Formats: sequence, C-alpha cells, structure tokens
Amino acid sequence: MKIFLLFLLFCFFTSLFNSCFAGNVTYDRRSLIIDGQRKLLISAAIHYPRSVPAMWPGLVQTAKEGGVDVIESYVFWNGHELSPGKYNFEGRYDLVKFVKIVQQAGMYMILRIGPFVAAEWNFGGVPAWLHYVPGTVFRTDNEPFKYYMRNFTTFIVNLMKQEKLFAPQGGPIILAQVENEYGYYEKFYGEGAKRYVTWAARMAVSQNIGVPWIMCQQDDAPDPVINTCNSFYCDQFTPNSPNKPKIWTENWPGWFKTFGARDPHRPAEDVAFSVARFFQKGGSVHNYYMYHGGTNFGRTSGGPFITTSYDYEAPIDEYGLPRLPKWGHLKELHRAIKLSEHALLKSEPTTLSLGPSQEADVYDDGSEVCAAFLANLDDKTDKNVVFRNVSYHLPSWSVSILPDCKNVVFNTAKVGSQASLVEMMPEELMPSVTSPSKGLKALKWDVFVENAGIWGVADFAKNGFVDHINTTKDTTDYLWYTTSIIVGENEEFLKKAGRPVLLIESKGHALHAFVNQELQGSASGNGSHSPFKFESPISLKAGKNEIALLSMTVGLQNAGGLYEWVGAGLTSVKIEGLNNGTMDLSMSRWTYKIGLQGENLSIYKPDGLNSINWVSTSEPQKIQPLTWYKVVVDSPSGDEPVGLDMIHMGKGLAWLNGEEIGRYWPIKSSEHEKCVEECDYRGKFFPDKCLTGCGEPTQRWYHVPRSWFKPSGNILVIFEEKGGDPTKITFSKRKISGLCSLIAEDFPMVDQAPVRKGGSGKSAAHLKCPKNTLISNVKFASFGNPTGKCGSYSKGECHDPNSTLAVEKVCLGKNECAIELTEENFDKGLCPGTTKRLAIEAVCS
Repeated sequence: MKIFLLFLLFCFFTSLFNSCFAGNVTYDRRSLIIDGQRKLLISAAIHYPRSVPAMWPGLVQTAKEGGVDVIESYVFWNGHELSPGKYNFEGRYDLVKFVKIVQQAGMYMILRIGPFVAAEWNFGGVPAWLHYVPGTVFRTDNEPFKYYMRNFTTFIVNLMKQEKLFAPQGGPIILAQVENEYGYYEKFYGEGAKRYVTWAARMAVSQNIGVPWIMCQQDDAPDPVINTCNSFYCDQFTPNSPNKPKIWTENWPGWFKTFGARDPHRPAEDVAFSVARFFQKGGSVHNYYMYHGGTNFGRTSGGPFITTSYDYEAPIDEYGLPRLPKWGHLKELHRAIKLSEHALLKSEPTTLSLGPSQEADVYDDGSEVCAAFLANLDDKTDKNVVFRNVSYHLPSWSVSILPDCKNVVFNTAKVGSQASLVEMMPEELMPSVTSPSKGLKALKWDVFVENAGIWGVADFAKNGFVDHINTTKDTTDYLWYTTSIIVGENEEFLKKAGRPVLLIESKGHALHAFVNQELQGSASGNGSHSPFKFESPISLKAGKNEIALLSMTVGLQNAGGLYEWVGAGLTSVKIEGLNNGTMDLSMSRWTYKIGLQGENLSIYKPDGLNSINWVSTSEPQKIQPLTWYKVVVDSPSGDEPVGLDMIHMGKGLAWLNGEEIGRYWPIKSSEHEKCVEECDYRGKFFPDKCLTGCGEPTQRWYHVPRSWFKPSGNILVIFEEKGGDPTKITFSKRKISGLCSLIAEDFPMVDQAPVRKGGSGKSAAHLKCPKNTLISNVKFASFGNPTGKCGSYSKGECHDPNSTLAVEKVCLGKNECAIELTEENFDKGLCPGTTKRLAIEAVCS
C-alpha cells in the first residue's frame, strides 16, 4: 500500500495531468476524447528552435498562465538531419527536452512532424541535400522523397516512443501531423499528388503511435486522418467526415515580416472574435500560430526575405514577454470558454436569428447546464438584441459569451485587460578589460577586411552563369561571380570624365557590385518579388578592370508548387557607354568562389578566431564593405531581454560567443506607402489591412538570448557587407516602462474571483508590474470620458478630479492592484446618462 501511495505522489509531482497512466486518445464528431473525457482544447504554437532552452520553461509557463492547455510545434527536419542519417538534437534542437518541459508543466502537446513544414523556415524545413539526391521531387509520388520522408518520420516517432512521450505511454503528445497545407499545391503535381496524400496518410497511421494523426488544409485526407483548418477564420470550416471533430491548427494572431516591408498588425479584438466564433460553431481544438513566434536565428529564415525576427505579433513577443493587452484579452476569452465547456460538450447547439447580421448559438441540454454565444457580424454598427427576454448590447463585429445563458462574462470587442508600454533601452557596449588605476579602457575592435572577389583558390570557371543555389547548396548566403575586362585608352568616357553604366539582372535575392575592389552599388528583390535589376554608373580605368559581383540569398523558398526548383543568381550583365556601344558579359568567362574567407575559416567561432590576422584599433573605419569586426564586451546589466541595435549598420551577419544571432538588415520600408495611425478591428482581417512603420527599418533590433552571455569576455563578431558604423552598435534592454488600463462601467467581468471571495463583482481596472517591481507613480488617471490610448491618454469633458488620488490610494507601492468602478472610489454622479470609463497609466520601478 505504501509503495502504491508513493507511486501516486510521484505521478502527481511529475505532472498535473494523469501522465503516469496510459492516456487513450480517440475522437468523434464533437471532440477529442482523452482518458474517456471530452475536452475543448486551446493550443499555443511555440517552435523550440526559434527560442533557446533557457527560455522554454518560461514560455510554456506564460502560455499556461494565459489559459492554454496544449503546446504545439513543428519538427524541423533540416535542423535535425544535417546530412543523410546524421542527426542533431543539441541546444535549440533538443526536441525531447522541449516536450518534457511541456509535460512537466502539466500540459498536452501537438507534434506536427510534417516533415515539410513551410513555416517561413528555410526551404520549408526540408534538408537542402535532399534536392540533390537523383530522382527527387519534393512532396509528390517519387521513391527518393518518400524514402527519406519515411525514414525521418519513423526516426522521430521512435524517439518519442523511446522517451514514452505519446499519451498512451503516459506522455503529453495527443495529436501528430503528417504533411502540411498540401491542399494548396496539389494542382502542381498532377496525378502523383493524390497517390502521395494516400501514401503519406498510410505511412503515418502505420507508425502505431496510439493518438490521432491530422493533415491541415487537406480536404481529401483519408480516414482515419483528421483534416483541419488554417486561416484567419475557421468558424465555417467543416471536416470531410461527419465522424471527425472540427480542429483549427493555425489561427494567425498576427503575420510575418519581410525585410524592407511594413509591419502588419492584427488587433486583439479580431483575434478574440475569430476564436469565439470557432467555439460558437462547434469547434473542438484551436491552435494559435504563433503564440510565441521567436527568432529565426542564424540562416534559418525562409521566404525568401523573411526577417530574423519571427515575432508574428503573437501573444508572447519575440523576447518572451506577454504582449499586452493581446495576451491578457485572450486569457480572459479562454476563461470564458472554459466556463462554457461543460455545456458546449454536453448538448447540440440551436442557432437563433437576433437580427439581419446577429445570431445566437445556444447549448442547452434542458437541465440547468446552458451556454450561449451572441454574435454581431455587422462590421460597422453596434446593435441591441433581445435574447430570452433580456436586452444585450453587442458592439459591431463582436461576440458575447454567456456561460449560464444569462450573464455576459466576456465580449470580444471590449478589451479591459492591462496594456503595457515597452521600450528598447540602449546600453553602450562595455569593454571587458578595466584598469584599477585608469578606470574604463576604450573599446578595442579587431578588424579583418575580405578581398572583393576570389580569395584563396577559385572553385571553378565557366562561360556564362551558374545558378546560385545549385552552386552553394545553401552552405552559405554568398557566391562570388568574377570576371575582368580591358578598357582601351581611347574610350571617350575617359577623356570626358564620364562613367559607363553597369546593368545586371538577377533571379534574386541581393547583390553588391565591386569594380577594382571598390563598391559601386547594391540591389535586391523583396518579399513579393525576388528577381531584380541593378543599374549604376561605375568607375573604370584604362587597362584591366576586375569586376566582382557578390550574389546573396536571404533565405530559401519555403512553400509553393515545386518550390525547390526556384533558383537565384545572375542572368545578365552588361556595360553601357563604351565606344562600341553595349558590352554584354553574360557569356564571358566567369570565375566563381563559394562563400567568404571568414566563413570558411569560421572566424566567428571561439576555435576559429585566431585563424586570420586581425588588425586592432580603437577607431574602426566606418562605411567599409566586406569587413569583419570582433569586440570583447561585458554582459548588459540587469536581467531584461536583450536586442542588438544595428540601425547604423548596413547588412550582414552577427554572432555572440559563436552563437548565431542571424542576418541583420535595417533596410527601411518606403515612406510613400500607406500606413495607418490606428487599427480598426472591425471586418475581416487580411495581412495588408493594418500596416505601420512606413519609412522605418523593418527590423532594427536583433534578439540576443540572455543565456548566451557570460558575465564578461563575450565575443561579438559582425560581418558587414556594404559598410556601417560599428562604434554605434549598442545592446538594448527590452523593458516595460509603463502600464495602462482602460475599463468601462459596462465591461463584462470574466474573472469571477471577486464574486467568489465576497467582492462586489463590479468592473475593475487591473494593473500588475513585472516581478520585483512596484507601482511607483500614477502618471495619468481619469474617471469620466477620457480619450486616447496607452501612453497618450487625455482628460475628456467629463472628469472626476479625485481620480488620481483614488488610484494612488489603492495601487501605489504594490506589485499589482485592482481598483473597482464603485461609488466609494469615484464620483459616479458625473455626466448622468453616459457610460463612464477609467483610464490609468502607471510606472513600475
């Protein structure tokens, strides 16, 4: 008996779920059934290689605190199988460790094995080496691709089985995915597509993992594989069988960014609206893609042109901080759904019309268990509706949730949760060497300048051009195309001090043009169109002129029909303005060199730092292309997340202590494009609906995880392609500089704790500072009709002059506080007949 009790205690402390016991996972048309219990599940995508192991427990815990039940991740084939049969599960790719952290948090796991993943990840997650296996075409019915796909899928499945991580073994994994969004692209593959889908499903099911398999965006997914939905809205989605539950694998709460483009935003109100509508219409499993987007470290971003940041405007930001109010608003939504779960799973819905664009879905089994969702689909006009003889106000494009069919505990358009002001606070790079007698020493930079063109021995030469990707095989971003021309002394441009024009056409992605070691100019495609043209006057001299063109990729194609065949590199090179007209160099003799000398010698790694002769200086030359910089610095103070501010640099790569920070490129979006001051949440969302950042860098700061730093002696290495000012590089700490709350008298209250504890149950403004800080100042407070937004509130005509004192009395000196909109705190007799609001901005320190 004692042994059994000890076993139970061990189980309890290992996981809050029954993970010590075999968990049977089945499904029917309504939901997943886990250990015989129906579940409505809210899932959060967190991709393990887009953060670092030191962040994983915090990210998972923040998701759990946000009301999430499940963590979802892809499995990244090209991060694991670096060459055929040789696997990597170290560091950011320690998949088993990540899944076990999810298990220890008492949460479930959805493992999307793929192994094609898209995901704005380099080459869609498929290893580049597979493209060069003879006879291989990705994602269709051919033996080489199926062979390697089966091998990798089986390897991952066996690894999970070995660690007992599937639910029937007591593990957290309740669903697995094979393939990914193939339905979008089947038409490109002809008759082989259908055969491939059938094969992939059978191959997956044959793995005998004991949990269901899913295929997203795959209307013809064969039984028993469940087809699922990916979209901004999935309330109208219907599975391809009446026996399968309604699962939403990707709800996009924001969108990705590409270098040189504007910033997309999806309002919290619309994200909440989409989720509420999904569960209103019978949804069972919902997953945010992404809940934490993270960072495309190194050269892992795809696209091409996907930024190093994969923030995705997700509920947890790139640096691991909750994005407020989005995180908090969705947390309250999740509570409201969970309050309704029993009714949703126990009864069938009845849909009632409440108006031309208004409806109710009622889950009532005839007993006392009842829940209702009231929706206003009008994207312009608020409406008052009558439901069960009671009038309810529905803002436009919103859903109200009534877990008891009487009381509204949440409305998707009423954001009452805390907002925050987040700043990047600069901190100069501090040298690691100090002298007791002389104080702080100047920062010492080590510099190494690459040759523009061939370094060492050329790789090969040929007439005409080669494809960039087929030549580098994605071992590097860089490929040198070099040739030379002879300019006669009688050329007219030499006499008139003119300049011929260099004309280049490329399939992508970017280019720096050098003549006689001097940079002549740069050009690139963009996230919408990879090919580009370059046109620039160049400086030529009489005699021999060396032309060196550095072609660059910025992440490989990650999706599309036959996407692996999309090439890059030069297609035409001409020089105009010579005596004989235009000189076409396209079929000339070109000499090629793959990569950079510094890359080849791994001078960014600790064991490769001394493989070249660095030149030391306290004043490195500015605007110098093809330059490596090395500097030894202290760790930034404090414990806040850190970003590297590269606003004064051009384009290149960065490392800290040998760890790949990634590509940097603070290229600005066009200031002539359309941006918005404020997002209107109403109406269907699309990626270009709400854009900001016109004329600003798409990405200025680059995440450097705290766990990569040592207290001192940190080696920062930068490779700058076209020139910048390294002395202006700084670390910036991501800090919450202020908190805000905006709450109205008519806001519903999903948090029932005050009621249960004997509180008033009135609407209340909640503020909570980061750990180890207290509310030190109330910068603004107004009860009445304040206007503006967090950081720029202003008083309206209706204002209680005692607002600030009331808030200070409750909140000053506390880590968190709640101030109720009661007569004891505020003058509620102000402005009779109007719904009053309380706006607060506070400072934590």
